Amino acid sequence: MKAFSRLFIVFSTMLMLSGCLYPEERLKQNQIPYQDQVASVQSAVDQYREANGGLLPIHNRDMKTPIYQKYPIDFNKLIPKYMQEPPGNAFESGGIFQYVLVDVEKKPTVKLLDLRIAEKIRELKLRIKMYRDSKGYPPFKDMVAKGIFTLDYKKLGYKEPPYAVSPFSGNNLPFLIDYNGEIYVDYRMDLYDALKKVNHSYRPGEDIRDLLVDNSLFVPAYSVPYTIDPQKNEPIFLIK
Repeated sequence: MKAFSRLFIVFSTMLMLSGCLYPEERLKQNQIPYQDQVASVQSAVDQYREANGGLLPIHNRDMKTPIYQKYPIDFNKLIPKYMQEPPGNAFESGGIFQYVLVDVEKKPTVKLLDLRIAEKIRELKLRIKMYRDSKGYPPFKDMVAKGIFTLDYKKLGYKEPPYAVSPFSGNNLPFLIDYNGEIYVDYRMDLYDALKKVNHSYRPGEDIRDLLVDNSLFVPAYSVPYTIDPQKNEPIFLIK
């Protein structure tokens, strides 16, 4: 009887420990961009498209929505016929990534949008709104291109400039603001590296952001267009 009691206690303890560890382990998995998960969604999208006359399983967005946020995948259209459930790292499953499509006209391709960047921008916009309500305008600092500025972060109550962690490189990327108060991530650091490492045929005046998209699982969310400086072969803002 005593032996049975000890065995019961050990078994119960193991169950409790596994219950404590599982959420932490699941949280880690929800933050990892697995290639096979992206591939499984790509397969489901391709099957849906073929079965529905070229239609895509996406949420409808306003035509003015920025290109890399414009085509989020609607998993309700894929489940259960084309896949069992959304990947663990998808927002719909408690993950940190939104699954989106790029190149929808020619070759619809599944990519990931890192929602941690969106959360950082929401926090920044809240502080800007409070400042704007008080002063009447955002705390612009330096103009880096026509209509695009850095922010005076000290006026927003930051001790250090906030940043977005790049899903491409892990670099800390700064934020920018335009005349309308929209916040963007500055991907010039990542694009500079890509221009040096990747063979490409881009010319000055062409948007080069797909350099990042084509060579990774991610999209440069909340970005402005960039092109190539013809003299320095470095990324610059594409102002039209």
